[in-house]
Amino acid sequence: MLFRTLPIKKLHRFFNKPTSITPITHQSQLLSPQFQALFSTHIVGDTPLLVRDFIHSALYDPKHGYFSQRSRSVGVLETSIKFHQLQGGRKAMSFLPVKYCSVASFELSLLCRLKGFLVNVKVDEKVISLDASILCLVLAEAFVHHFQFTISFDVDSFPNFGHVLGRKAYMKHLDKIYKQSDISWFTPVELFKPWYAHGIAGAIMRTANLSVPLKIYEIGGGSGTCAKGIMDYLKLNAPERVYNNMTYISVEISPSLAEIQKETVGQVHSHSSKFRVECRDAADRSGWGDVMQQPCWVIMLEVLDNLPHDLIYSENQVSPWLEVWVEKQHDREALSELYKPLNDPLITCFIEIMEFDKSHTTQSSSLLTNIWSKVCPKPRRCWLPTGCLKLLDVLHEAVPKMSLIASDFSFLPDVKVPGERAPLVSTKKDGRSKDYSNYLDAKGDADIFFPTDFWLLERIDHYCSGWLKMQKDKSSKQGKKRRTITLDTCSFMEEFGLPAKTRTKDGYNPLLDDFKNTKFYLSVPTHNTK
Repeated sequence: MLFRTLPIKKLHRFFNKPTSITPITHQSQLLSPQFQALFSTHIVGDTPLLVRDFIHSALYDPKHGYFSQRSRSVGVLETSIKFHQLQGGRKAMSFLPVKYCSVASFELSLLCRLKGFLVNVKVDEKVISLDASILCLVLAEAFVHHFQFTISFDVDSFPNFGHVLGRKAYMKHLDKIYKQSDISWFTPVELFKPWYAHGIAGAIMRTANLSVPLKIYEIGGGSGTCAKGIMDYLKLNAPERVYNNMTYISVEISPSLAEIQKETVGQVHSHSSKFRVECRDAADRSGWGDVMQQPCWVIMLEVLDNLPHDLIYSENQVSPWLEVWVEKQHDREALSELYKPLNDPLITCFIEIMEFDKSHTTQSSSLLTNIWSKVCPKPRRCWLPTGCLKLLDVLHEAVPKMSLIASDFSFLPDVKVPGERAPLVSTKKDGRSKDYSNYLDAKGDADIFFPTDFWLLERIDHYCSGWLKMQKDKSSKQGKKRRTITLDTCSFMEEFGLPAKTRTKDGYNPLLDDFKNTKFYLSVPTHNTK
């Protein structure tokens, strides 16, 4: 998943209306050229693939997959960022001719919201106090008409200006890191090492049963930074017996990343005997062996966004959902979509969880929906996190007493692919990110990552634990088998971490202020485990 800072949120855009649909329909008959793509590999053969299988191959195929080709797609910082040394340089902001000032540098939007707050301003050697909103208008007018006069203002006289400068310093430093490293992306756990991992370790220590040996599984461990950070924290802060008896297992599908993890964790000699990498697919039940009844922890950081998803399609608001498959067009290298009636067990199971076929809809509302679909027909495309469903089902079967910590993006900016919960398909060329409007354009050179619907994640978790299934039996009064909570990253780190460690000299904190679109999901077993 490519790291990017968060601009203004953009809503998902829906797919333009195609022509009529038959029970099995070829995409080439329905879709505009926007949804036809050339594919340079042999991931799609003569047999059509479900969309989830296509995405899995595009990301993880041993020869052509994005992560398999690019062991350096996940960056490793040589040293931790010294946040307390980053400063925006307040002096440089004083006594600038307005003609040459960027309106954004004065954070005019902030000033507009501070109506009634007085700001000390110095204009041509005279110090006056102006309402912040009036100052905003003055600066904007001066900028538009190229008025030249010298202006400075008391930085300490209005709030959050240090944050503006601090963010500018942080972004400048981050841009420098990316240009020097030629890396596709850095994970949050890497950018904020070791403090991000220490926050996760703090959450584990707060809630773990320390009377039994601590066992941690990390799925998709990246460069091993999280594993090393957690083990460092436990070595320094946990009782000696907890660290000495602990086991940390990384389940990693990429052989190249598995080697990097071993090198990273091996930097501390005492960690090596407690850490191992199992190079396998975590969603494959056979890799977990016999059911483990002992408590353990499962960590998944930015894993859910790269799990395969399925796609379903409907011609309008009342037409039945159809499965979407991917196939090669005859005598061409272009890929196209193929629609079939619902038949795949994983997709039908997911629709059951989502309650797409709600039976409690009233007759009058159904009639209105039918009329509206004929007046204003609107095609529907919906992405289903079936990879998440499969993975959680395997985990609940293999390690039913697990405690889960998952972190991911709750929404993504600038998504061009249509559909509800649609992915961002992005690649990096010549140091710049390029986003695709069609997921079929992913040729092994592009990342495909999805926003996580945390409400839906909780429902999947309860379903896989068995509790949601039992609710259909109204005679069952058993309580939930999982206790769950979703926290935004700011709340999680303030509760379990050391947020002061990622604060710049100007008071700006990128971990708390720059990750508004990320959340943590915590799920622990209750006494209702049978």
